[in-house]
Amino acid sequence: MGNGTKDSDFIKNLPKIYALYTGAFLGVVIVLAILEQLGFPDRYIGYTFMVLTVSVYAGIGILSRTVEVNQYYVAGRQVPPVFNGMATGADWMSGASFVGMAGSLYVLGFDGLAFVLGWTGGYVLVAVLLAPYLRKFGAYTVPDFLGERYDGNAVRLIGIVVLFSCSFTYVTAQIYATGIITSRFTDIPFEYAVYFGLIGILVCSMLGGMRGVTWTQVAQYIILIVAYLLPVVILSTRITGVPIPQLTYGTILERITDLEMQLGIEQLYVQPFTNYTPTNFFALIFCLMLGTASLPHILMRFFTTPSVKAARASVGWSLFFIFLLYFTAPAYAAFARYEILSEVVGKSISALPSWVDTWGGNVGLIKINDANGDGILQFAELMINRDVIVLATPEIAGLPYVIAGLTAAGGFAAALSTADGLLLAIANAFSHDVYYKMINPKANPRLRLIIARTILIFVALFAAALASTRPTDILSMVAWAFSLAASGLFAPLVLGVWWKRANKTGAVLGMLSGFIICLYYLIGTRWGFGNGPIGTWFGISNISAGVFGIPVSFVVMIVASLATPPPPQRIQDMIDNVRIPRGGTIIEDKAE
Repeated sequence: MGNGTKDSDFIKNLPKIYALYTGAFLGVVIVLAILEQLGFPDRYIGYTFMVLTVSVYAGIGILSRTVEVNQYYVAGRQVPPVFNGMATGADWMSGASFVGMAGSLYVLGFDGLAFVLGWTGGYVLVAVLLAPYLRKFGAYTVPDFLGERYDGNAVRLIGIVVLFSCSFTYVTAQIYATGIITSRFTDIPFEYAVYFGLIGILVCSMLGGMRGVTWTQVAQYIILIVAYLLPVVILSTRITGVPIPQLTYGTILERITDLEMQLGIEQLYVQPFTNYTPTNFFALIFCLMLGTASLPHILMRFFTTPSVKAARASVGWSLFFIFLLYFTAPAYAAFARYEILSEVVGKSISALPSWVDTWGGNVGLIKINDANGDGILQFAELMINRDVIVLATPEIAGLPYVIAGLTAAGGFAAALSTADGLLLAIANAFSHDVYYKMINPKANPRLRLIIARTILIFVALFAAALASTRPTDILSMVAWAFSLAASGLFAPLVLGVWWKRANKTGAVLGMLSGFIICLYYLIGTRWGFGNGPIGTWFGISNISAGVFGIPVSFVVMIVASLATPPPPQRIQDMIDNVRIPRGGTIIEDKAE
């Protein structure tokens, strides 16, 4: 993937290239399935999936290596909408969506739909309020937009702090997910397995930057969506005779209700507001929606399209590719719960299937507690971590091991793709916004990229070290990231585009107040400040801490902006220009 004409030829041939890639991948799956039937050891099937996929991602990263700043930060602004939609889908899915979404629906039932509604609804806000206008602006990073819009480095610096806080929390969750998958399918202890995923992450993002990450994420999306859909399609066909799980899982919910009645389990799975109060349910949706529209690594993806029009189209394609997984997640959860209730609960503990020991050994995510000592497994005695559900369902359902290996490869792809985007967002912010914009404006492109790559490595190692301590479940960490991003960034981004009167003082005070309130509540209710956790405010869970930070940031920013002089006329004219679809980007012509 060279430059100039070669790049142009590559873009034109993208459909053919990825069609061949998809065919080759499906061919590998078929060959491994045949080998399994011939007695090829399961362990080596798992190794093959892991090594082969990481090698492909690394190969794309190496081929996409670049020393051009424009290519490294925004992939040369030449990514077609459909492929940017696929890359955004992979960037977005993450270990939380692939590994944690169906697991949360398995545990929470109806209440888990808050995650689906919040994350999907957030893309409507991205499309309507931000993506086209940020693309028209022409920035390289979110803090870059903030620094230019609010005329100085104070807002840029606060934006970097918020970006690092939410992105680091998010990337830790992704590396945690890679550790779970690697530990299960390679028998490496979890504490060391988290570092294995760094190999793929660093090779993809370090050499090619956004350029390498983009084309890797397209490849990863293809693997993750096939891996997610295939197991549940097979289950739907086997149980209902119809290979469309999204339309058949309603009958499975009825069967679950019948099984719960037979097993004496309280029938709350399909009842609303049994795990979350209505207030917490809608608070979580609110935080996830606004958080989605504030995540720097997602907004950066729309900086890579050729035009403002392409950015709009890209959001639509992103929603479509994300929809394929989210529409399937409730079905996945329902089929998994049905399999566990029908095949495991009520059986002798001494005769449980091998997957219970497998996921309970090095991985440590399944525990059995025979509380009444009768030797029969009750539903309440099976403690299964929500992060296991998707990865273990093929084994729980007795599907061929190649399907389990494929699912692991999909989860691995989802976690790696998001980790790549997050690490790149952090590294680019420090190298472009801190080093280049604030410390050394005369730095040449080579030095800037060395700084970016060095920071990326150190942040990745730090995140892996934190992930190895198992800080909490994946979905909780991700929800925290959304609240932090929304509390610190949503107000200055939206008001920066839609309200010319918003000024530097308002942005500084609004960002700081919203972010600090959110961070205080999150830390206080989770760990406390020396005397144990603080009590909740109005019963709001800490995964919805943004409920307090977001309105505070808006109110403070508006009041402070009105109480101080308006921004310079050139800034106001610039915002008028941002909202006009036509014309060139605003800061693209500045020397880089």
